[in-house]
Amino acid sequence: MGFGRSASSVLVLGALRLASAALIKRVACPDGVHTATNAACCALFPILDDIQANLFDGGECGEEVHESLRLTFHDAIGFSPTKGGGGADGSIMIFEDIETAFHANLGVDEIIDAQKPFVVKHGITAGDFIQFAGAVGVSNCPGAPRLNFFLGRPNATAPSPDLLVPEPFDTVTSILDRFADAGFTPTEVIALLASHSVAAADHVDPTIPGTPFDSTPGQFDTQVFIEVQLRGTSFPGAGGNQGEVESPLAGEMRLQSDHTLARDSRTACIWQSFANNQARMQSAFKSAMLKLSVLGQDQSKMIDCSEVIPTPPPIGDTPHLPAGLNMNDIEQACATTPFPALTADPGPETSVAAVPPS
Repeated sequence: MGFGRSASSVLVLGALRLASAALIKRVACPDGVHTATNAACCALFPILDDIQANLFDGGECGEEVHESLRLTFHDAIGFSPTKGGGGADGSIMIFEDIETAFHANLGVDEIIDAQKPFVVKHGITAGDFIQFAGAVGVSNCPGAPRLNFFLGRPNATAPSPDLLVPEPFDTVTSILDRFADAGFTPTEVIALLASHSVAAADHVDPTIPGTPFDSTPGQFDTQVFIEVQLRGTSFPGAGGNQGEVESPLAGEMRLQSDHTLARDSRTACIWQSFANNQARMQSAFKSAMLKLSVLGQDQSKMIDCSEVIPTPPPIGDTPHLPAGLNMNDIEQACATTPFPALTADPGPETSVAAVPPS
């Protein structure tokens, strides 16, 4: 006798699913426009509209998105089972005077000060706002996954201790150990670094603010995993800055930590696995970001408001080598699998423009 389902059982299962779905009633929000599966999520729609218009310049994947995404990490990674810290609790904003003095948090005071008025205006906790703004901001970037957002972080009652945020000049061992202490695997570490696809450095070389980490900082794509694997040839500025190594393209910055993680035997194959696999990168980043965004929190006591996060636009590009380079410029580091074969963009050698300020 087989174990396949009969036509009647399939119909019954279908009816049960429909009945179950009917029990999940959506709540009409006070604005008369939106609905939500939980009434608490309704309060997020006015915040969404406000920050898209007045923080993210009408929904751009620009400087404030880069900085808001950076802030989600710097707040959340301030967590250790042995050293303290509340994780994604907004302590970096509530105790700004303390935490922005930490060397690793250099420059985050600017985005904190830009976000604070929205926190006050909408009566949302600092921890919730930081993670919400990060998820909304990423949704403006073509190719990004639609991130999850859970509501319900209480305000921090103490600052995070210093030295919990990894720095670009740290060794691979130090970085992996710090993340492991916070509960992250090496695969999750590399997945989180997909954020560098839409990032730029303002303070590694302060003479050239807004220097991107790959050639497409307005797109959430796999180019950072390709371009960090290219042979470095020069610095975008004067060079000699702590945490920076030579990059392959004019106007592009390469962090020392990205460079070493892409070439270390513990992480090189993970890094390479994202180079031409947009879907894999999206999925891994989404999972790792959810874990990061609730770090130190009791997720079972939080409300899933992921439905409020907009769906990001699709990406129109495909993985490629920058113009003027070829596969011989790849520094192979994964010992078990060759780097995926890619073709270069046509035209003169790629030069990367700085990300303009808001």
